Amino acid sequence: MINAVIVDAVRTPSGRGKPGGQLSGIHPAELLSGVLRTLVARNDLDPDQVDDVIAGCVGQAGEQAMNIARSAVLGAGFPESVPATTVDRQCGSSQQAASFAAQGVIAGAYDVVIACGVESMSRVPMGSPTQGRDPFGPGVGARYPDGLVNQGVAAELIAARWKFGRDTLDAHAAQSHARAAAAMDRGAFCQELAPVVGPDGGVLTRDETVRPGTDAAGLAGLRPSFADEEIARRFPEIEDWRITPGNSSPLTDGASAVLIMSEDRAAALGLRPLARFHAFAVTGSDPLLMLTGVVPASRRVLTRAGLTIEDIDAYEVNEAFAPVPLLWERELGADPERLNPRGGAIALGHALGASGTRLLTTLVHHLQATGGRYGLQTMCEGGGMANATIIERI
Repeated sequence: MINAVIVDAVRTPSGRGKPGGQLSGIHPAELLSGVLRTLVARNDLDPDQVDDVIAGCVGQAGEQAMNIARSAVLGAGFPESVPATTVDRQCGSSQQAASFAAQGVIAGAYDVVIACGVESMSRVPMGSPTQGRDPFGPGVGARYPDGLVNQGVAAELIAARWKFGRDTLDAHAAQSHARAAAAMDRGAFCQELAPVVGPDGGVLTRDETVRPGTDAAGLAGLRPSFADEEIARRFPEIEDWRITPGNSSPLTDGASAVLIMSEDRAAALGLRPLARFHAFAVTGSDPLLMLTGVVPASRRVLTRAGLTIEDIDAYEVNEAFAPVPLLWERELGADPERLNPRGGAIALGHALGASGTRLLTTLVHHLQATGGRYGLQTMCEGGGMANATIIERI
């Protein structure tokens, strides 16, 4: 069997995904070009050797339309012979890109491939691709006549059904910021960050979304984001509204990229792999709750790997909303100390299409720093899906 290995992984700092954010002045194709250039330069790799570039992007409209992966490859100065494609599995888009890339290596279709992702939520706001039109069609409408809900309401339903109180959600959010701030202070992100030169010539090296000093008491004063009388009548189990900007991931700009090769090609190039891909899983789930798929996906990937949750040294569970990692932790019986040990998306941001390879980047560098063997990554996804991946440090 051919092993697919991770040779390197980088990401931009996380920028606030609104006008005035530190990355908002940069075209999203250039954000992605920057991490591609960094990845090949750090490894002294001739980009002509890259067989394909697979990028995740959710808002494929406006400046992110027309196969942004190809635009980024050309903008990065790669040879015109290097192809690229853009995939959309909602929040898990670039995790799926990494799975496709690694599976291509394992199948013998690729020797060297880059999986990556980008999202500029300041320049291509959420909802831009639909432009107010129905994206589902009559078949989905007939199957779900009461209608589906947005992810914020889905998070409210999870909080209500799993009985996560507002204080629990806010405490988790505060811990996310505390862990991310501590990681920044000790330089834990240095190996994974690709500095970005801003439009003014300044070099951006730190995550803008992390708020040191955040505490649960301060978060308790924030108003719920999704309170709605009609939704409350439809779902009486939502007795009080708990999801706020403080216990949700912020709108974020960012890009990330992972260099993936066959083990033999890495050796031939004199490159030392950081980790190998061990197992993959993807699953569908209830599109109403939509965020619960991380549980069956994780169980499936553990079964495929022949491992238990106790065998895993670190877990990266995307913090789209605080109830998601809390639900995952409870259902899997996981150790909370191993969950998002450098902070999660509530602090580090959730640049939709970039988040999958951002989590993978953070996970692989954490395993390298701590000597852990196995890492598990999972993402909930719009429409009711989830990806899960297990990597093994080399």
